[in-house]
Amino acid sequence: MFPFRIGQGYDVHQLEEGRPFWLGGIQIPHSHGAKGHSDADVVCHVLCDALLGAANLRNIGYHFSDKDPQWKGVDSKLLLAKVLEMIREKGYEVGNVDVTIVLQQPKLNPHIPAMKVCLAQVMQLDEEAISIKATTSEMLGFVGREEGIAAHCVALIHRPE
Repeated sequence: MFPFRIGQGYDVHQLEEGRPFWLGGIQIPHSHGAKGHSDADVVCHVLCDALLGAANLRNIGYHFSDKDPQWKGVDSKLLLAKVLEMIREKGYEVGNVDVTIVLQQPKLNPHIPAMKVCLAQVMQLDEEAISIKATTSEMLGFVGREEGIAAHCVALIHRPE
């Protein structure tokens, strides 16, 4: 069995006027929020998928189905904490994660430090192990039309020696 494993995550959500906008575990002030079965925190979701993929544990929908009412409106930080338990049960720890958020508006750079603090607490990691970047889609596609948000993540997990 390999001591290091890499996983990749991708998630997308529609944006809807009047919904709370949860991102990276914090609420961002904005006129629109992500629509989903849970709180629709796309950053927590891509982290879950990348970590689950690295540990060969399928994906977020497999473990937390949007058909299951117990996950309706759930705080995605809880899902992320459960994923961390799953990978740790398999003997892995997180090395680092790298998230890219694709969103036209609002500008996210002022919120990234708070996201890192929040996620470091949830994941029981040093903030230096969490990279979060934000970009736009240069006005192209559903993100450019401000209809949705997307995020990508790469995660490295390892077996401690």
